[in-house]
Formats: sequence, structure tokens, C-alpha cells
Amino acid sequence: MKSPLPVRNGVNATRMRMPEEGPWATAMEYVLDKFNHVDPAGIVDRFVRGEVKALGGEVVTPSTPLNEHVFIWYYRELPVEKRLPVELSILHQDENLVVVDKPHFLPTTPGGMYVQESALVRLRVLLDLPELVPIHRLDRMTAGVLLFSANPETRGKYQLLFEKRRIQKTYRAAAPVRPELEFPLVVRSRMMKSRTYLLAQEVPGEPNAETRIELLDTRQDPATGTLLGLYNLAPHTGKTHQLRVHLASQGIGILNDPFYPVLHEQAPDDYARPLQLLAHSISFTDPLTGEPTSYASRLRLSTFPDGVG
Repeated sequence: MKSPLPVRNGVNATRMRMPEEGPWATAMEYVLDKFNHVDPAGIVDRFVRGEVKALGGEVVTPSTPLNEHVFIWYYRELPVEKRLPVELSILHQDENLVVVDKPHFLPTTPGGMYVQESALVRLRVLLDLPELVPIHRLDRMTAGVLLFSANPETRGKYQLLFEKRRIQKTYRAAAPVRPELEFPLVVRSRMMKSRTYLLAQEVPGEPNAETRIELLDTRQDPATGTLLGLYNLAPHTGKTHQLRVHLASQGIGILNDPFYPVLHEQAPDDYARPLQLLAHSISFTDPLTGEPTSYASRLRLSTFPDGVG
């Protein structure tokens, strides 16, 4: 369902479904009642300015009846956000794809307290590409290679690669070393993520998540004397928090992970201690050219700044 309002300042208009009936005579009365905690003068002003529209592009005015339209679109009044002290870098750009190195702490898409401060909105504004959309996502705390579609006409071909698992991805992680573990190691488990529970969980049952883990390098932490490893992770599936859960299940939880194996109390972001997880590379056969294609991150984990190619 295409929005009748264009992207503004990199942010999509918000869609609202209208009730078929109720005590409200007009659409505006319903919106005022639903958002009674918001400045009512600002809501009225948006209707007066003609910034509320229906699916066919019809302007929804202060007097438009409640049930005249099933859906309406409007622009949210966004709070001023403090810019996060992290920056994106562009690895590749053409008429179809934009590939970036997403830093730690920057979310892929708007959500919660982050709207303008998301990779999507930053890129739409920076590149003047209002129809840019992510083809996949990375957690806010994970850095690395992230793909965006710049062309709606070819978008489906790239999305299909992910749906059909025709993408090869590798990650790098820094975590403690357990000498008794033998690598390469393949971890398989059944994972479940509830919408009402913050963490992903491993549960009994047929495995639906698989990760291959290799140990690439080791170093001793000069502060603690702990032996740390640089791991290469190749997920065969893409469950929420899969890599973090699978390493934690082996007793080698990723450094600076506030969730696994132990959930820490919420605290302000510590930019000096990012989660030591990096989306290192992504490879696929380009559906438009048929050519093998690969993109690699230029970032390094702070625990292993020299990295391994």
C-alpha cells in the first residue's frame, strides 16, 4: 500500500487505520482522542495545512467524516534527536544498490527513540534518495556491511536472494577462548524469540538455527590476562541474535554483550566498549548481471584492530 505522502526529511509518513464507527463525527476528532497526550493544536494544524491524506491522495480536512476513508497518512512531529557520535561510510553505490559500513550503536531503521538517527534516514538525506530501503538488517549494536535498495523496480530481485538463502555472510567476533573447544565448530539449536520477551532463547526441538565457528587468531588481554579469540562466524540461518546466543551457549559469549549470556541492567551507550561483533562480508550472484559479487567491511573490532583479512 503506497503512501500518498512523499518521504519528508528521510522519514516516511505514518499510516493509521480508521474505525468504521464510534463516538467521533470526523477523522480529526478520532485522531485528537487517540493522541490526547499530544499537543492538540499541532494535530489540528496538520489537518488545516492539508498534510493528512487518504490512499487516493484525497486531503483529509477537519470536517472529513470518520468513516469516509479506511486509512489516512500523516507526518509525525519528530523530537529533536542528539546526533550519535558515529559515522557511516559508503562501500558501493550504483542505481540499484547502496552498500555501507554501519557503525556500532546506529540502528538500521527508525524505531523507538531513534528516527533521524538511523542508517536509513541518514542515507536518504545524505544521498537524496527518498525511496531507499534496507534489503536486510543489522542489530543496532552490530557493525558492518549493510545493503540498501535504491531502485524499486529491481528491489524484489535482491530481496529474493535473502528469502531463498542465496546469500553468503561472514561475521567476525571477539570472545574468550576455551582450550577444550575444537574448531571449526558447528552449532545447531532450536531458537525462539517472543515479541514480549527481550531475549532469544534456545528451546528443545528440531534445530532451526546453524552457525559455523572458526578460531582465526588469539591474543592475551593485557588488563585481565584472559586469552581472547578472533572468531569467524558463518550463519546458515538468520535467527534474531543467533550468533550471540550460539557463542554464549559454548561458554564464549561475545565481548561487551549486554544480553548474553547474562542480561545486564540497561545503561547509557558506552562508545568505548562496543559489542565485539562485525558483519564482515556478504557474497552473492548478482541477479541483474549474473556475476559473482562480494562486499567486505573496512572496519575492525577494537579488540583485534589489526584483524584478519
